[in-house]
Amino acid sequence: MLVELLVENYAVIERARIRFHRGLNLLTGETGSGKSIVVDALGLLFGARASAESVRSGADRARISGLFEIPEEPGLHRLLEEAGIEPEEGELLLEREIMISGKSRAFAASKPVTAALLRDLAVFLGDIHGQHDQQLLFSPEAQLNIIDQAADNGGIVSRTAAVYQEWRACARELTELERSGQERLRLADLWNFQRREIEAAAVRPGEDAELEQERRVLQNVGRLQENVTIAYSLLYDSPDSAAAQLKQAARRLEELRRIDQTFGELLEALKPAVIALEETSHSLRSYLSHLESDPARLEQVESRRALLEGLKRKYGSTLEEVLAFLEHVRGHLDAVEHSGERAEAIRIKQQELACAYEQLARQLSDSRKRAARTLERQVEAELKSLAMERTVFRVQFEETSWAETGTDRAGFLVSPNVGEEPKPLDKIASGGEISRIALALKTCIAPSVHADGPQRTLVFDEVDAGVGGRAAETVGRRLKRIAAQNQVLCVTHLPQIASFADHHYVVEKREVKGRTVAEIEEITADARTREIGRMLSGERLTPEALKHAEQLIRLGTEK
Repeated sequence: MLVELLVENYAVIERARIRFHRGLNLLTGETGSGKSIVVDALGLLFGARASAESVRSGADRARISGLFEIPEEPGLHRLLEEAGIEPEEGELLLEREIMISGKSRAFAASKPVTAALLRDLAVFLGDIHGQHDQQLLFSPEAQLNIIDQAADNGGIVSRTAAVYQEWRACARELTELERSGQERLRLADLWNFQRREIEAAAVRPGEDAELEQERRVLQNVGRLQENVTIAYSLLYDSPDSAAAQLKQAARRLEELRRIDQTFGELLEALKPAVIALEETSHSLRSYLSHLESDPARLEQVESRRALLEGLKRKYGSTLEEVLAFLEHVRGHLDAVEHSGERAEAIRIKQQELACAYEQLARQLSDSRKRAARTLERQVEAELKSLAMERTVFRVQFEETSWAETGTDRAGFLVSPNVGEEPKPLDKIASGGEISRIALALKTCIAPSVHADGPQRTLVFDEVDAGVGGRAAETVGRRLKRIAAQNQVLCVTHLPQIASFADHHYVVEKREVKGRTVAEIEEITADARTREIGRMLSGERLTPEALKHAEQLIRLGTEK
């Protein structure tokens, strides 16, 4: 649902901020006042093509932003998630900027996006039907969706799509297996060689670091012996060693303790040092006893290091990467070994899915055709009350290749005039006729849509073209009925339709500082009565027109 629309420097609108509401929102105003500009601005948020000519004279850019309360539609939230867009508290801000150069920029939740993404989002947020922008009604996909709504096919459509996706996944995997089969067989000899080479080396993680440490020791045995011997002598072995000095100090402290007990604490503090010195000395002696020059072992270490370095040059910068490469190669070889079995299993599954899909597609097609026949009668009945009593409405089906939506392609055909063959909607119907056909379709499928389901914004521009009298009242009733389950924005010239409004807006042109400015204001009470009176009587507002306006508003409220 559209909560708020902000329009700046667009056409004759300098700045307008409009709060919209649930139910039927009607825009009225004199001819040429700019009512349809609001619809065009909303169309830009739904991804319509932008034009530099729409930028207000003297401004460097036009800006349109709309705050939408978004429905809990899985498809919409998946689309937003894939685009990295995070709605805030269930609301989504869409923005569009048109530069004087003709370039435009689009934003969703303040993040730059493409106009194509806006069009994808519009499917979930709303659609526009008017003289210039029948956003969805011409789309074969949208026409098929309308039939599915009329038939209440949501469940079977979802199941058909799920089975189709599984079937396609099987087909892709088979293609990949077949495409890469020869290449894998050609590479199998190489993978076997690589596997044997790494396995024969019996690589251990961290082994290269251990060998490097051992190599440094073997290369420096002489220096190690010299330094360890000197350290041992200084700590323990020589007459003047640290151990001997500590023992002498301990004896002196012991004598002092016999005289003054306070030296006992110092003596105790010295004991850990004596113990540490003895342990270090014993460790040095043990190290020295095992230290010996071993040229043969050094040669083995150098040879092993060279082998491991060779493996790292081929298969990874670390031994861990070499082992990971080994697992990767084993996986390839396992796939080659079992590819035939895997392919056969996939073919069996694909055949099962194909049978399931064909069955679902037949059921779906039968359901659509039954619903289409009923929809044809209902739409024609609705069109009769909308001053299109001789219009023929038909739904044509063509069988197509398999798709998520089944094997049907639907097309709406109309014949507004007696004696003419029904033709595609976009080839024959005028803007006003298309709006009324859209209104009839929405009215017919409204009972099929759950009352507490997600609301969308439905926009009708010029829906009353060529309509008057009782037909206008019927249009108003239909709009009111649709507005019970969707937010409806409608531009109208007829007081009979305006009287049904839940929320009424007036668009007026004024001269401000020598320039024409269009302003939009929500009106209530007396202002609304005067506006409908103006629509009834023209420029001169008469008491009779006001009285008639009051009566229309009262009847519209009761209806």
